[in-house]
Amino acid sequence: MFNLNQTKKASLPIKMRIRKGDTVQVINGKEKGKTGEVLKTLPIENRVIVQGINLRTRHVKPTQEGESGRIVTEEASLHASNVMVYSTKQKTASRVEVFIDKDGSKKRRLKKTGELID
Repeated sequence: MFNLNQTKKASLPIKMRIRKGDTVQVINGKEKGKTGEVLKTLPIENRVIVQGINLRTRHVKPTQEGESGRIVTEEASLHASNVMVYSTKQKTASRVEVFIDKDGSKKRRLKKTGELID
């Protein structure tokens, strides 16, 4: 017998221009037009979790005796291609450009407005 895990290639993380803490706007899907803050990035899957977007309801069984089950609402992940970084000052979404500053450090800025992100 052969092991299925040996035949699969290991997924490598994808370089993501969206980071935790960025404000993003959803550009595709049922939540199109909504904005929120990125809570978590999943680089291996190329997905992001955005606060208040793509909510899912999950029924949780009780784990201890005497505890009751509950219904939990939590954010599900979105594909990174379905969100764009949103400028709260200019009220517009834009692509992100990575450039090297004069001092040699990498910086991110919005292509449309030129606003520095970090």
